[in-house]
Amino acid sequence: MARGDTQPTVPLPEGLEPAAARSPRRHVWPWVVGFVIVAVLAVAAWFAAEAIARQVVTGIVQDQVRTQLSLPADQQIDVEIDGAVLPQLISGSLTRLTISSDDVTVGGEGSDAQVTGDMSVVAHGVAVSDGAIENADATLVLDEQQLRDLMSNVESFPAESLGLQAPNVTMSVDLTLLGATVPVAAALTPSAAEGDLVLTPASLRLGDAEVSAAQLQKTFGRLATGVLRDWDVCIAQYLPAGVTLTGVEVTGEQLVADFAVDGAIATDPSLQENGVCA
Repeated sequence: MARGDTQPTVPLPEGLEPAAARSPRRHVWPWVVGFVIVAVLAVAAWFAAEAIARQVVTGIVQDQVRTQLSLPADQQIDVEIDGAVLPQLISGSLTRLTISSDDVTVGGEGSDAQVTGDMSVVAHGVAVSDGAIENADATLVLDEQQLRDLMSNVESFPAESLGLQAPNVTMSVDLTLLGATVPVAAALTPSAAEGDLVLTPASLRLGDAEVSAAQLQKTFGRLATGVLRDWDVCIAQYLPAGVTLTGVEVTGEQLVADFAVDGAIATDPSLQENGVCA
């Protein structure tokens, strides 16, 4: 064989053949990680925006409540907004808004027509644009001393003797019989009638004995009138005209009063003014 001739091709041993050309492998995992990172950042941004929106709305509501009720700047106002705030702001209405505060004084500023208690308001369908509401309910809770202060403005009512003994309000007076002073106690059932608070005698005690209204009337005659009467207490003067008493009961050591709130109160100045007693 000549020197310039090429060597014959010798087959490679079995198993050493070069592998067929493979297409480059696509690395999918960086895209997955990137998507997860973007999703996490989006969620974080949503919650950050949600927290800011909730904080802003809460602050606005607190300021408005303090202004409308002439409350001190440091008055604690609790605000609860049901559900996510951002979607509700976008829709233009807050579904359910709860506002509460303890020891709130409402009524004529600088006058005796004031009442202090723990107040809460639940409003539905609160428009973001002007604060108009579809409907609302309110609750005012008075302890014994707060109710005593309220009743001290009712002529002839012995407010200093007032007590709370569920389900009634209690009071007592001293009546004179043949020169002797006899203590008479009455348990009064609270109710609401045409927006007024009404206290109706439910039971009577003469000294240590329970007596009927007829027996007390027979014993003391006209002197018993102050014990046997219903006490009709107008509370319109303490509240905005758009708020109406609908129910009242004694629970434990508190009197709980429920109110209906006219939905137009947020936009009608006449409903924001204190009511007037007939």
